Amino acid sequence: MADILPFRALRYDPRQVPVTQAVTQPYDKIYPAMQDRYYSASPYNLVRIILGRREAQDNPENNVYTRAAATYRDWRGKGVLSPDSAPSIYAYSQTFAAPGDPTSRFERRGFIALGRVEDYSAKVVYRHEQTLAKPKADRLDLLRATRAHFEQLFFLYEDAGEIDALVARGSQNTPTIDVQDEYGVAHRVWQISDPALVESVRQQMRDKKLVIADGHHRYETALNYRNEQRTSAGTATATPVSPNEKAPYEYVMMTFINMNDPGLLILPTHRVVHSLTSFSVDDFQNDCRAFYELEEIDSAVDAAGATALLNKAGKSGTALLAVTPNRAFLLSKPKPPAAKILSSFSARQQELDVVQLHKCLLEGVLKLSEESIRNQENLSYVREADEALAQVRTGKANIAFLINPCRVQQVRDIAFAGEVMPQKSTDFYPKLLSGLTIYALD
Repeated sequence: MADILPFRALRYDPRQVPVTQAVTQPYDKIYPAMQDRYYSASPYNLVRIILGRREAQDNPENNVYTRAAATYRDWRGKGVLSPDSAPSIYAYSQTFAAPGDPTSRFERRGFIALGRVEDYSAKVVYRHEQTLAKPKADRLDLLRATRAHFEQLFFLYEDAGEIDALVARGSQNTPTIDVQDEYGVAHRVWQISDPALVESVRQQMRDKKLVIADGHHRYETALNYRNEQRTSAGTATATPVSPNEKAPYEYVMMTFINMNDPGLLILPTHRVVHSLTSFSVDDFQNDCRAFYELEEIDSAVDAAGATALLNKAGKSGTALLAVTPNRAFLLSKPKPPAAKILSSFSARQQELDVVQLHKCLLEGVLKLSEESIRNQENLSYVREADEALAQVRTGKANIAFLINPCRVQQVRDIAFAGEVMPQKSTDFYPKLLSGLTIYALD
């Protein structure tokens, strides 16, 4: 069962720092120029904790993690971050336009609460992507140093709207937080402290299965930290600190979104292959014919045209678009050799364009190894189709593969079956802002 709790979130005091100058995108979405911008925005911007600058003289006593912990203690001491007066859950709304379509309008609604950290074997929390050791080690060092969760984990649950209706009852007044991010997304948060309403939400969530949408590395970091703390406490199971208090490391801060929310948007993540020692378009074309029906299209296709073409072709099955500097190909209708390569995968995974792309094209045709793909030696991931096309056409890459996004139903089915997709298979948009609420373990 899903065990959720209200909590007294640490929040920025707007009298000391405007929230818009303090919150950030998730740490793994912060590129160097964005990090610089956040540093310049405010001396209290959260980037100084979740993704601080590394320095040449870093050592075990003075490093990015010790500085983050010192900064966190300083802000708490000054009251820049202060706890809410009552245990609460927090309604969370994001209003946004789809990238590339400024006239569109979506709203995604959910709520923030603590969720119990569960082993996957408990069949409460389900993943859909693999994780890597290096990012988890980094986040674990930060968690050990600060003993706080600064970023929300994005979880999906499913019902017919009963929980959304309860949360809506507590979010009818002026928002507690109202901020717009650099992508034009409006983020609004309402504190809900009514014990009866909170308990009703808790009870409705008890029978829910949870799927990680975003935050696999941070969730598994919370698992590892929980296990460390259990070892230190001399117990192998969840044990309360006292009869009326649950161990804080048994929980992590989560945002819960209904899978049926009409504002739940998944974007594709395109693949760009670069720095190949040898690459022949003719050889690629010939080799691809063994796996797919191949149609050459206008090499000057733009991002909008490519998206429309993929959307149309994808309605009847597999659709992959391969673009080189001077040529472009639409791949569809997998042939028997493709089926043979995919035979070790479940029918659910065989239907995923991203799995076919990795196994048949990246590994089968281009001969990239699984290890090199994991290490991104010749591969980069790009959200925007126009950026992927630009990298190819400016000579920075050998070939770009554009794909359609996965569907929420596919993510759910893969997760509940205990299977995983390749890295960067899903891009839930928009991201949850970091720093709206903070969970202090102490």
